[in-house]
Amino acid sequence: MDTDNRTDAENEALLFHSTGRPGKIEITPTKPLTTQRELSLAYSPGVAVPCLEIEKDPNTAYDYTSRGNVVAVISNGTAVLGLGNIGALASKPVMEGKAVLFKRFADVDGIDLEVDTQDVDEFINCVRYLGPSFGGINLEDIKAPECFIIEQRLKELLDIPVFHDDQHGTAIISAAGLINAMHLTGRDLKTTKLVVNGAGAASIAGVELLKAMGMPHNNIIICDTRGVVYQGREQGMNQWKSAHAAVTDARTLAEALNGADAFFGLSAKGAVTKDMVKSMAANPIIFAMANPDPEITPEDVASVRDDAIMATGRSDYPNQVNNVLGFPYIFRGALDVRASEINQDMKIAAAHALAELAREDVPDEVDAAYSGRRLKFGRDYIIPAPFDPRLIVHVSAAVAQAAMDTGVARKRIEDMDAYRAELSARLDPTAASLQNILDRIRKSNKRVVFAEGEEEKTIRAALSFQAGGYGHAILIGREDRIKRKIEDMGIAGAETLEIQNAKVSAFNEKYIEFLYKRLQRKGAMHRDCQRMVNQDRNIFAACMVAMGDADGMVTGLTRSFGVSADDVTRVIDCKPNELLMAVTMVIVRGRTIFIADTNVHELPEPAQLADITCQTAAVARAFGHEPRVALLSFSNFGNPMREKALRIREAVDILDGRDLDFEYDGEMSADVALDPEVRRLYPFCRLSGPANVLIMPALHSANISYKILQRFAGGSVIGPMLMGLEKPAQIVQMGASVTDIVNAAAIAAHEATIG
Repeated sequence: MDTDNRTDAENEALLFHSTGRPGKIEITPTKPLTTQRELSLAYSPGVAVPCLEIEKDPNTAYDYTSRGNVVAVISNGTAVLGLGNIGALASKPVMEGKAVLFKRFADVDGIDLEVDTQDVDEFINCVRYLGPSFGGINLEDIKAPECFIIEQRLKELLDIPVFHDDQHGTAIISAAGLINAMHLTGRDLKTTKLVVNGAGAASIAGVELLKAMGMPHNNIIICDTRGVVYQGREQGMNQWKSAHAAVTDARTLAEALNGADAFFGLSAKGAVTKDMVKSMAANPIIFAMANPDPEITPEDVASVRDDAIMATGRSDYPNQVNNVLGFPYIFRGALDVRASEINQDMKIAAAHALAELAREDVPDEVDAAYSGRRLKFGRDYIIPAPFDPRLIVHVSAAVAQAAMDTGVARKRIEDMDAYRAELSARLDPTAASLQNILDRIRKSNKRVVFAEGEEEKTIRAALSFQAGGYGHAILIGREDRIKRKIEDMGIAGAETLEIQNAKVSAFNEKYIEFLYKRLQRKGAMHRDCQRMVNQDRNIFAACMVAMGDADGMVTGLTRSFGVSADDVTRVIDCKPNELLMAVTMVIVRGRTIFIADTNVHELPEPAQLADITCQTAAVARAFGHEPRVALLSFSNFGNPMREKALRIREAVDILDGRDLDFEYDGEMSADVALDPEVRRLYPFCRLSGPANVLIMPALHSANISYKILQRFAGGSVIGPMLMGLEKPAQIVQMGASVTDIVNAAAIAAHEATIG
C-alpha cells in the first residue's frame, strides 16, 4: 500500500504492531534461571531426567512440559477473513493475534505456525508430525472445501483436539444466540424454519451443529450463489452441500425467506433486501454475519420491521457473533481434561453455556468495557459480551464436563467446584485468595448490611452476594425507590432482598437510645442521635451491626473512606488492644503482598507500627498465607542512620519484646525485603524468604505504593480492608465495582464467622 494513501487508522495499526518489540507475542520462562543450579536443572544435565520419564510413559509429557497448555494456531493463509488468499507469511499478524487472544482470555499459550503450502497432503503431513509438540491444534483461515478435508484427516491422525475455528467457532456462537432468540420469541428448535445464505465452512458447520441439537433436516434451507441447495440439484454441488440438500420448491433466497422464522447470513454484503425481511414470519431472527459488512444492516431491518431480533459480526452493533467467545474457553476445558478431540457434545455444551450466561445479570466490569452501557438480557443482548470475566468458568467447565461424559477425556476432574474456582483464578488472581473465605462463609449464612442500598451497584452486589450463597443481604434505603430501581434494572431475583428504611424502621427507638448513651458525653444531644439514626444510612447500618441485628456491613461507594470511617466509629468501638487500621492485599505476577496501613494512620508511632504488624500478620494468615513481615524504610539496619528511620527501629524493638509466632524484621528497604539476592548482603536478616507483609512507615507511602502496583504493574487488589473493630464493617473505595463490594461483604461476613 502506498504510504501516502494510508488512512490514519491504517497508520495507527502499523505503528501498534511495530512499536517496541515487533509483533504481539513473546516467550517468558516459567521457572527461575538466575543461578548456575537453576540452569543445570532447566537444561543439561537435569533436563535428561524428565526426558527419560516421558520416553517410558508419553502421558507424563503433560506433567513435565508445557504441552498441556499449548495450542498451535496453524494456517496457510488461503482464506484470511476479509483479505482472501494472501499467503502464509502475510497471515502471520492474524495468527499472532489469535495466539494473543488465547492467552488474554483463557491463559492458554498459543504458538502461531504459518505453513507455506496450498497442497492438502503437504499441509496435513506437516501438521501431523508436529502433533507431539502441542496439546491441541487450532486451524485458522484455510479455504473451503480443503479445510473440511484437512480437519477430518488430522482428527483421524492425531490424538489431540483439532478444531477449525472458522467453522465451529461461528457455529457455536450463532447457535447460542439462536437459543436465546428462540427463547425470547417463544419458538422451539424442532419447529423453527431457518434459511442459511452461504455454503462455506462456517455455514456447513453451523447447520451440522443445529441438526445435532435437534433441528430437523428439512427445517433448514441452505442457499449459495446459485440459489437454494435442494435435493436433485446437480450444478455447483459437492459432498458437503449434498448432505444438507432440502426437500423444497423454493429456488431463490427470496423464496426461501418467505415465511421463514430465522436467517443466518455467512455470505456477502447486500445479499438480503428489505422486501425479503418483510416476507419473514413474525418476530424474525436475523443473524447477518458477513464481515466486514453484513448481508443487511440493522438500520435497514428496523426501517421495515420493529419486531426483529438482529445479530451481526460487527462490534459496533448489538449482539456481535464473535468467535473469541468460544475458542479460548473450549480449548481451555479440553486441555484441562486432556481430551483426545473436541466432539459435537462439547460444542453443544459450549453453546448452551453461552446462552445461559447471557441470561444472567451482567457484572459492571463488562459495562465499563462498553463505556458504561448497561447490558441486560433482551433483544439487544442475547450473546455474552467478549469481556465478561465469567466466560472462562461457564464455558470451559461445561466443555470439560461434556468431554468426561462422552469418554474423550484422559484425565478426570473429581471436584468441579474446585475446578471452577481454579478457572476463575487464572484471569482474576484475587479469586483464589478469596476462595477459602467464600467457602467458609457459605456455611455460616451471616447477615450483611449494604448501607448505600439505593445505588444500582449496591443492589447488584447485594443480589450477587445473596445469590452466591454467601449470606443474607440487607439493603438500607427507601423501599419504593429501591423497588423502582430494581424494576428499571430488570434483574431477576432482587425482589428477595430485605430492605430496611432507616426513617421508619421498627429498630429506630432502640438505636436512638443506644447511640445517645454512647455520644451524650461527646457533645451529642438526643435529637442529634435521632437525626443521625433516621437520616444517616451509615449510622443506621452500624447500629444494626452493633446491636446484633446484622453481622457485618459494607459502605463507601458514595462517600470518602475518611467520612465513612468516622460514621462507623461513632457506633462501633475498636477491639481491646487493637488499632483501627487498613490492610490492602495486592497480587502481582503470581505473588501476594499485604500492605499496611493504607488508609488510617498518617504517621504511626513505634507502638502503633508494632500493633499494625501483628494485626496484618493475622490478616495474612486468614487468607492462607504464612506471614513474613518486613518493616520498611529507606535505610537498611541502621545504614544510613537517620532520625526518620528511628520509629521503625523502635517498632522492631517492641516486637522483640512480644511472644510472636511469625517472621519479622526491619528496618529494611523494599529491595532487601523482596529480592533474595539483595538480602544475601545481610546474612543476619531474620526473614527466610521474600516478605509477603510490608509495613509502611507512613500513610502516604503505603497508599502510593499499592496504587502504583495496581495501576502500573497490573496488580489485582482486595481492599483496603478495615481491621480492628469489635464488629465487622468494611469500606470500599468511592466508585468501587460490584465485585469490589461483594468482596468487601464477604470479608465482613468472614470476620463475623471467625469472631
